[in-house]
Amino acid sequence: MAKKILTTLLLIACAGALAAASGSDGDSFDFDDTPLQNIITYPDWFKESFLALDDDLKEAVDAGKKGIIVYFGQQRCPYCKKLMDVNFHKDDIVEYTRRHFDVIPIDIWSPEEVTTPDGRTTTERDYAVALNTNFTPSLVFYDADGRIALRLRGYYPPYQHRAALEYVADGHYKKETFASYLARGDKSLHFEPGDLIEDPLFERPPYQLDRTHAPADMPLLVIFEQGECHACDVLHTGPLQRKVVREPLSRFEIVQLDMHADTPVVTPQGESTTAREWARELGLFYAPTLIFYDEQGREIIRVDSVVQFVRLRNVLRYVLSKGYLEEPNFLRWGARTRKLLLDEPGPQSQKRDR
Repeated sequence: MAKKILTTLLLIACAGALAAASGSDGDSFDFDDTPLQNIITYPDWFKESFLALDDDLKEAVDAGKKGIIVYFGQQRCPYCKKLMDVNFHKDDIVEYTRRHFDVIPIDIWSPEEVTTPDGRTTTERDYAVALNTNFTPSLVFYDADGRIALRLRGYYPPYQHRAALEYVADGHYKKETFASYLARGDKSLHFEPGDLIEDPLFERPPYQLDRTHAPADMPLLVIFEQGECHACDVLHTGPLQRKVVREPLSRFEIVQLDMHADTPVVTPQGESTTAREWARELGLFYAPTLIFYDEQGREIIRVDSVVQFVRLRNVLRYVLSKGYLEEPNFLRWGARTRKLLLDEPGPQSQKRDR
């Protein structure tokens, strides 16, 4: 497969940055993700909730809305700020969200009591862990019956955000996956196999990734990308070029796949397939998606949303230290170890009027 040379990609990335400056969604991908100095604030149209989500859902449905969105966030999370400053500053997203949903914020570190939409009592902190919110912001969409219609873990640019709102509000989640909805809704985003970026860290084909018969010597990272992908360009020209990222990456087997190509691959579970079919089976809808596997071929964690330097570095440490064996939740592991820059340096709840 033909691949772009990195120097060429730098020019493309610069062009993408110019597009971002002109007001496109490009600025959603490239930003400093170190923890914030100042605590972020919620939009004033977020619901003032007493954290009885079953009651919140009933109120929303009684008001003619499709359900509720539970926002899981952190006070100093730069990705959460991006959601507030970019997506929730777009009039069409705000208007559509308010018309169809109530949004209730949850602080993932808070010990405050919350009643879930199905009537269970827990804490905000344990609720976040139960829903596997490894990355913030996470948006969990509940339909009128209290069922989870869609989960978005991490920050997504406005296009995917708009699509997610429509996917749930219009009931598409009842009959198709979000990946299928995106591909069907905008064919321009479903690229034919195209040029990807070459990197000496990546393994060459054939891609024999089976780890079920004999454990490998190192963990595996599979990066699913697509051609003409600005977010992929930012990943390659930004975080992947940082020395403190490349060093731990050298301790992985790394495979790069075009998620729309028929490249033959044997998965870590020993199944013969193609990159396209494997991406479909994994439910992938965002490029680039990074999936980490252990030496036995079990998935550890995936990053299928916007990622920058700090978050990527922390995930690499989590995998290489085998922190997942002790703590399956990435954020809780980070808070317990205190050995890395966290997306949120400590539990600080935003006060609510009771």
